[in-house]
Amino acid sequence: MKLYEYNAKAVFKNEGITVPEGYMAKTSAEAQKIAENMNRPVAIKSQVLVGGRGKAGGIKFADNPQETFKSAEILLSSHIKGEKVKYVLIEEKANIKKEFYVSVAVDRAHKKPLIMASAEGGVDIEELAENNPEKIIKYNVNPQDDFLPYEGREIARKMGVESSLISSMGGIIWKLFQVFKKYDANLAEINPLIVTPEGIIAADAKLDLDDDSIFRHQKMMDLDEYESEEFAFVKLEGDIAVIGNGAGLTLTGMDMIKLNGGEPATFLDIGGGASADVIKKALDLVIDYPPVKVIFLNVLGGITRADDVARGIIKALEEAERKIPLVIRLTGTNEEEGQRLLTEAGVSFETSMEDAAKKAVTLRNSF
Repeated sequence: MKLYEYNAKAVFKNEGITVPEGYMAKTSAEAQKIAENMNRPVAIKSQVLVGGRGKAGGIKFADNPQETFKSAEILLSSHIKGEKVKYVLIEEKANIKKEFYVSVAVDRAHKKPLIMASAEGGVDIEELAENNPEKIIKYNVNPQDDFLPYEGREIARKMGVESSLISSMGGIIWKLFQVFKKYDANLAEINPLIVTPEGIIAADAKLDLDDDSIFRHQKMMDLDEYESEEFAFVKLEGDIAVIGNGAGLTLTGMDMIKLNGGEPATFLDIGGGASADVIKKALDLVIDYPPVKVIFLNVLGGITRADDVARGIIKALEEAERKIPLVIRLTGTNEEEGQRLLTEAGVSFETSMEDAAKKAVTLRNSF
């Protein structure tokens, strides 16, 4: 479960990490009212669950409430890397003297939490790791031992933090690790962690909780944005959406797309026993994802019934505002009924995964 920035900052603040004053807005009028009450220059930050928001134009600045209204109106009507902006965070504009990077993540290779820190904050950490790996301090924590405050200070020293800030920086690193541990996180990140005349502040916040632990965190389950996931959905770099019933079948479908020269835009596993409603929701999701040019739906019905799949497909196509070519491979339980429903609705289908994948790539290349 990924938290929006404003929710992650609420968690950080509650655990003793200083964050800028800020408030969430759902409309441009709300954003303007917040700016009026704050009565100072503000940052208007789109709330999305994807990285690279700043480079994509998802952060704007305003000196007065009228500018805040205009900027919020633009952001709330936009998409950032395919994700619709539903909220904006109105936050005081910080006077930044220096930017750092700090994160805690699961290091699966070493089976330990990994703290990463750098004096080069505010940049793409993957790019920094590739071009200047020596600038990133890495510190594995033994999960059977406590992570102690002095260890945070030692990491701060290795980062090259000036002596007057080592204690504060070490304290924030220690607190971030406590957040990671307390909330069963996959990732807790601050980028940038900024130095201002008022002290060290978390200018951004990312918190990704392990889905299997959510039942232990009732407050997170009560968030307006929290919804139990009905299927696994991963956005990729290509333009052919791949949907399948089962992780193995979905991955095989992706392999077939690449084998024929295409590039998958999504991994979307609807799981076993998917209802017509789940099929429709899955199709709606990829239809609304702007990079998608063609959809490849790969279903081999076992628990999943082909007639339910067909009903979901037909309903999604009837209601979709954006028309995208859909290539269907449909076989298995109740396949005769499912195929009959598609035929009567004028929707073509294939029974061979290989043929369907090849057709999807051919359709994409015809644009």
